[in-house]
Amino acid sequence: MTKTKTPTVLLDCDTGIDDALALILLAALHRAGRITLAGVTTTAGNTTAEQAARNTRWILGLAGIGEEVPVVAGEAGPVVVDLVTTPETHGPTGLGYAQAPAAEVGYDWQGLWREVLQDDGDALLVVTGPATNAAVWSRANALPKHITLMGGAYLYPGNTTPTAEWNSWVDPHAAKELFGAVTRPITVCALGVTEQMLLTPKLLEESVAALGDCALAKVLEPMLRFYFEFHQAQGEGYLAQVHDLLAVMIALGIVDVEAHTLRVDVEADSALLRGTTVADFKGHWNQPANARLIIQANVAQAWDVWREALGLLRAFHSAS
Repeated sequence: MTKTKTPTVLLDCDTGIDDALALILLAALHRAGRITLAGVTTTAGNTTAEQAARNTRWILGLAGIGEEVPVVAGEAGPVVVDLVTTPETHGPTGLGYAQAPAAEVGYDWQGLWREVLQDDGDALLVVTGPATNAAVWSRANALPKHITLMGGAYLYPGNTTPTAEWNSWVDPHAAKELFGAVTRPITVCALGVTEQMLLTPKLLEESVAALGDCALAKVLEPMLRFYFEFHQAQGEGYLAQVHDLLAVMIALGIVDVEAHTLRVDVEADSALLRGTTVADFKGHWNQPANARLIIQANVAQAWDVWREALGLLRAFHSAS
């Protein structure tokens, strides 16, 4: 029998609230030996790259792998436009009403990428923030074979402008550059799918209970309460769209999906349509595919994966 290789994961994120949930999932799977979380780099988007690194280090520490996984701050801002962060969505430091302690961060993100990608040519690069680091990397280095990007809104309303999703809007030139640089289709998890991953107060209560007396249990409520309040203020209801949690599950292939493979592009220079993502569903451009666009995901299955991950963390905590 052929033994299945444990996936190596390199996460590139802008740790706000939904990124934090993705980190919790990855920490649980790492501790269970189902994946190797080889490193985390951060981009500027939900908060600054430095603060995102502090947030990341704190969450991983609470999940029990704070000393095992390198965390490095990436590029300080978008490749062309000025940086805009979103304290109204993710709180003043990115984690809602929770706050990571002050900590020193490293900055050699390209060194970490080089180390991870040279060590494992099949490593999974998962980008849940703006594509800044990936675009900069592509200028002088080969991109990894397996990339998953959370971003864009394809024939679907944006959440930042009428047509643009946040990650694509924050650094539209990077997103455009990344799609132009890839030599094989990358997996794209856009709003039309990720907005289906809805965390409700009941699910939050269950999640806190599932963690028992793990340190993370005390952090989830203040993080998510802020996110609930934001979504309620936007007319979405008292709940939270946890985009990045679903995107990581899709990257790992642990939820069932449907996808179209096609050509996509990003509008970078128009003030009105900045960050608008376009998919050529009918082949009008007659260009090779650069994206595997997820159009449906089994969200019920995804929540089962989340519950199992929390159970794993509780079991590890009880055994320690």
